[in-house]
Amino acid sequence: MMMDDDMENGGLGPYQDRPRTFPNMRSKPYVPMIFRILMRINIRVLFVLLLLCLGVVFYIGASTSPIIVFVFSVCIITFILSIYLCKWVLSKDEGPPEMAQISDAIRDGAEGFFRTQYGTISKMACLLALVIFCIYLFRNTTPQQEASGIGRSNSACITVAAFLLGALCSGIAGYVGMWVSVRANVRVSSAARRSAREALQIAVRAGGFSAIVVVGMAVIGIAILYATFYVWLGVDTPGSMKVTDLPLLLVGYGFGASFVALFAQLGGGIYTKAADVGADLVGKVEQGIPEDDPRNPAVIADLVGDNVGDCAARGADLFESIAAEIISAMILGGTMVQRCKLENPSGFILFPLVVHSFDLVISSIGILSIRSSRDSSVKAPIEDPMAILQKGYSVTIVLAVLTFGASTRWLLYTEQAPSAWLNFALCGLVGIITAYIFVWITKYYTDYKHEPVRALALSSSTGHGTNIIAGVSLGLESTALPVLVISVSIVSAYWLGQTSGLVDESGNPIGGLFGTAVATMGMLSTAAYVLTMDMFGPIADNAGGIVEMSQQPESVREITDVLDAVGNTTKATTKGFAIGSAALASFLLFSAYMDEVATFAQEPFKQVDIAIPEVFVGGLLGSMLIFLFSAWACSAVGKTAQEVVNEVRRQFIERPGIMEYKEKPDYARCVTIVASASLREMIKPGALAIISPLVIGLLFRILGYYTGHALLGAKVVAALLMFATVSGILMALFLNTAGGAWDNAKKFIETGALGGKGSDTHKAAVTGDTVGDPFKDTAGPSLHVLIKMLATITLVMAPIFL
Repeated sequence: MMMDDDMENGGLGPYQDRPRTFPNMRSKPYVPMIFRILMRINIRVLFVLLLLCLGVVFYIGASTSPIIVFVFSVCIITFILSIYLCKWVLSKDEGPPEMAQISDAIRDGAEGFFRTQYGTISKMACLLALVIFCIYLFRNTTPQQEASGIGRSNSACITVAAFLLGALCSGIAGYVGMWVSVRANVRVSSAARRSAREALQIAVRAGGFSAIVVVGMAVIGIAILYATFYVWLGVDTPGSMKVTDLPLLLVGYGFGASFVALFAQLGGGIYTKAADVGADLVGKVEQGIPEDDPRNPAVIADLVGDNVGDCAARGADLFESIAAEIISAMILGGTMVQRCKLENPSGFILFPLVVHSFDLVISSIGILSIRSSRDSSVKAPIEDPMAILQKGYSVTIVLAVLTFGASTRWLLYTEQAPSAWLNFALCGLVGIITAYIFVWITKYYTDYKHEPVRALALSSSTGHGTNIIAGVSLGLESTALPVLVISVSIVSAYWLGQTSGLVDESGNPIGGLFGTAVATMGMLSTAAYVLTMDMFGPIADNAGGIVEMSQQPESVREITDVLDAVGNTTKATTKGFAIGSAALASFLLFSAYMDEVATFAQEPFKQVDIAIPEVFVGGLLGSMLIFLFSAWACSAVGKTAQEVVNEVRRQFIERPGIMEYKEKPDYARCVTIVASASLREMIKPGALAIISPLVIGLLFRILGYYTGHALLGAKVVAALLMFATVSGILMALFLNTAGGAWDNAKKFIETGALGGKGSDTHKAAVTGDTVGDPFKDTAGPSLHVLIKMLATITLVMAPIFL
């Protein structure tokens, strides 16, 4: 797809002529249009425009609240730090020419697929924006909107603008994740020739750059949207909207972010795992060649997949997690303040933005705390990278506790309930502890230093079947502890909120839901550092591939293997963290949905009775949706992997010289197959997720109309949301942990245990790993996004169910 013609035809001369020189596979480097336009502008003009934009942003912020100015300031300072990290990483050398040429090939493949994939996603987003606009033009408006003069057309424009901005920011977050990873991988490979610690530091700082930009964009995007609407609509002036109702206008932003993240995760996940499965089954199992061997025709597609599947997709995933959590917490804060009749509501509404601003600061300190040894020429024994990353995480956690306490005292103190801030600080502590426990549980089940993965590796010694049975049972068992932890955290945070002293006019305590929201913020208060650990994984994986393909000494491969194994664990822990935060955020979004239905229907909507047959059926359909979605996602990987397997087998048969290094494999053919198939296969599961809740809600609304059952459509959709969230959490936990454990059981055997590489035990472990690939990198991560997208789509479309 992105290769030169001579590369595609394999006419590049025999291997022995150039034993260590990889072919120049670069086409013209791709630069996005917006950057091409900016590069043509004079640097002084660009600087003046930048200052002007900053001036406008700060003016709008100052007209809204000093808290918004604080958020803008922190975001801009951390963006400057991210530029420093980027320059630091890019200043490192790319190593010998053969490494740089492999990296260029990976970069071209990743950027080419990204451009095509996001072109498809943007067309679908524009179509959906048109649908939303039409629905909002003919829907009912709330009494608050009518009182403030926001008509249907204004409401439609606001929602569509927020949706498109959320989609754009999510796309940029994904691009930034991919952009840095395809440039950092070769620098990590080069550093591994000198020391493991230096390679680790480069990978962490590259991941840190991406993480800071992703979290910063989520925060500043919502802050700018909030401040713009505040100034434009003249909020809190006589005859206009109240500030407590303003967060509901931001829901479109969360939906836009979820929409892009779902298709990015599906498309990227199908790409990366189809290439990986195809490369492993033929290369390792049939031909007995090592992972990332240059003789494998699917190896470049596999390395490209790490970037588009793990980096770009995970960036978009965590972006929408933070966006959904901030918006739902702002909505719940606004509702609670309204019912409590507090004098200054802005502290409770803007609290989530401040928490994530501090997240940027403390995560930056955690990232910078990981340093390389002063003298890289001294060959020291390889330290455990997981222990180093864990130290950085511990620093971040300690700072998170301190800043969270300070934020609650600053923003959540109120004369009506002087001790409420302390209760909410404890809610935040519950969230932070939950995050730490989640990371530990996932590490226990997926790291080969612990018993579960070693037992799984041992099961491979008796064959392929026992490996699969052990992996499935490990995945099923791994759902228990996280569910217990989530349950305890939701209940304890809810009761801490309820006992905070905040009451409505009738004297009833009403802080419970906001307490849960604060716990979710606590859990995500170290999101930037956790995303850094996640980005570290695919960068280390790519670095190992580059080292193997450029035929570096075994000692260098040992270093990248250690980093790669740790990267698998950090990717798994991030997925555990993401599903935990998705569970809490979905609970908040579900509450926000019920509040919105009550507002539109102008009658109480506090509970859903599943004893009503139609409502129970809605719940059943919600659970079915999760299983069908997962099936289609895994099936898409299987179908695409079959195409890759057939292509790789064909090349080995038709070009027997490949195995003797006499002929070049046609890497481009595999890249093209995987790219086109993944774009085709991502549509079906994605469309299922978007269309299902709308169709079910509308059908039951019509049924309710003819049977005289008020709000039946809204109740059925609420049941669908509830059951889909519960099923989705359990399914994602199972898929993520089983897949991660299978992968690291294979890695454990590759260290020389139980017969080592090439043994029958290793072949059985590779089979388990290929089964786990679509579990952990396609269906599992897509479910995190699906759970939150179902919640945001129902929030945006709530009026059509009434």
